[in-house]
Amino acid sequence: MLLKYFYDPVLAHASYLVGCQKTGEAMIVDPGRDIDQYLATAAREKMKIVGIAETHIHADYVSGARELAERVGARLYVSDEGPAEWKYQYLGPYSHQLLKDGDRFSVGKVELETIHTPGHTPESISFMLTDKGGGADRPMGIFTGDFVFVGSIGRPDLLEVAAGISGTSEPGARQLFQSIKRFRDLPDYLQVWPAHGAGSACGKGLGAIPSSTVGYEKLFNPALQYTDEKAFVDYILSEQPEAPKYFALMKRVNKIGPALIGSGGLPGKLDVSELIPLAQRDIVVDTASPQAFAAAHVPNTINIPNSMLASWGGALLDYSQPVYLIATEKDLSEAVRVLRKIGCDNIAGFFDSLEVQNANLRTESINQITVAELAAGLKSGVYDLVDVRGNSERMECSIQEARHEFLGGLMSPEVSFQAAVGKKLVFHCKGGGRSMIACSIAQRSGAKDVINVIGGIDAWRAERWPTMEGSSSCSTGSSCSSGKAICGT
Repeated sequence: MLLKYFYDPVLAHASYLVGCQKTGEAMIVDPGRDIDQYLATAAREKMKIVGIAETHIHADYVSGARELAERVGARLYVSDEGPAEWKYQYLGPYSHQLLKDGDRFSVGKVELETIHTPGHTPESISFMLTDKGGGADRPMGIFTGDFVFVGSIGRPDLLEVAAGISGTSEPGARQLFQSIKRFRDLPDYLQVWPAHGAGSACGKGLGAIPSSTVGYEKLFNPALQYTDEKAFVDYILSEQPEAPKYFALMKRVNKIGPALIGSGGLPGKLDVSELIPLAQRDIVVDTASPQAFAAAHVPNTINIPNSMLASWGGALLDYSQPVYLIATEKDLSEAVRVLRKIGCDNIAGFFDSLEVQNANLRTESINQITVAELAAGLKSGVYDLVDVRGNSERMECSIQEARHEFLGGLMSPEVSFQAAVGKKLVFHCKGGGRSMIACSIAQRSGAKDVINVIGGIDAWRAERWPTMEGSSSCSTGSSCSSGKAICGT
């Protein structure tokens, strides 16, 4: 048997190639949309991809299952569990097998058994693998999808908070509790191969290690320590990270079938003479670093650096509207790849960064201040400070004077960027990147004298300015009373 691991760090997404070396056949488990990596690996290993197995209808990336089926004619193995509204709708033209709990299927001499593991989603299934070609009569491991991660489990509230299906969070959590009971009955030696790692919004506290074992997770996974259902439900529904708004779209796209991109190339390059009027009308994303954007940028553009497109492109961009990029030709392909992976296909063109620079179109800037300057400005009352981090981050540590506006909601027309009377609008986050995105959105919306905090709250804490800490142990080493307290030197 051959097992290959693929990991996309920008989405914290893991997928797998399972191959039978005796027959030269392979299967891809939970593929992403950029399928060339699987085709190249299969060719290198002299294998033919004959199957595609998917654990559930994914919410955080565009599935590559349909793309692979179209490109190589592989058979689709997908869930037939869950309610009618969560059934796959694009399977007709493709060879496929709908799976129920207990169903088995094979790639060569490698057998996979389906286990229905609802909770993260109603249709969620896992695949237990047995290498019969190697003479085994017991399973080696389990592909858990978004059911069990290393150090965590899949969140059950996405259908409600992202897809807008009210009343599903608690029933999902109770289903998840029952699925975990079943997981605990599995042999300790089984390897666990999840579909996500640290940084994914599909759960809280995911570990960065690529795989684990059932026994290890039983011992140390916090979610697996609960034996009381109510206590578990309270735990799993609390302090989950904000779900990007594009998650709801991904659910629908992956259910009805993603658009086929085939060998689609890159968007065309546009003449810089079009940039100024176009930015006044449509969304133009400058992929420069926060520091470069602060120093000089084109009016009405917004800043989402290449490294942050996966996290914030889906949260901030309206997929129904055209999007334009300012990027170097070197970085363009990666930016387009990432945006397509999260379903943003309406990339109407790009402007070359060097040509924009040479045309002297970068006539605006954003002021930046140090945390010492922020502290002085807060003391004198001249700053209206906005924290754009997520709720869970703010619960751990925050600046007392800051009000909250989550970055993911800043493109909403209901958001006002009016600073308090007599004050300047200042944004901060953890390290200064997200707050620069916020500054660019505020500036595009007409806000004046927008300011970014260099280094964010990490720099604030490093210099030991006062914070409100949510835990009992503060950065200063002092002890807080229960709840939030003002701490610092």
